[in-house]
Amino acid sequence: MNARKLLATGCTGTIIAAICCFTPALVILLGAVGLSAWLGWLDYVLLPSLAIFLCITAYAAFRLVRKPSTDNQTEHAP
Repeated sequence: MNARKLLATGCTGTIIAAICCFTPALVILLGAVGLSAWLGWLDYVLLPSLAIFLCITAYAAFRLVRKPSTDNQTEHAP
């Protein structure tokens, strides 16, 4: 996967997981549709997904910063 696409995926997932973790958006949404019984399991799903997406974002940022450099590989003429 391209590093830029990986970074976009990581950032998008991190933002969505953070919004669901730290705001009552998901609680209101699940309560409105009658699925409030699932609210007890949200911490077991959202916090690991937040950590995974943060790791994906960090890895993609590391890949963008550490691009292979071809400037040091000069050929010596005989």
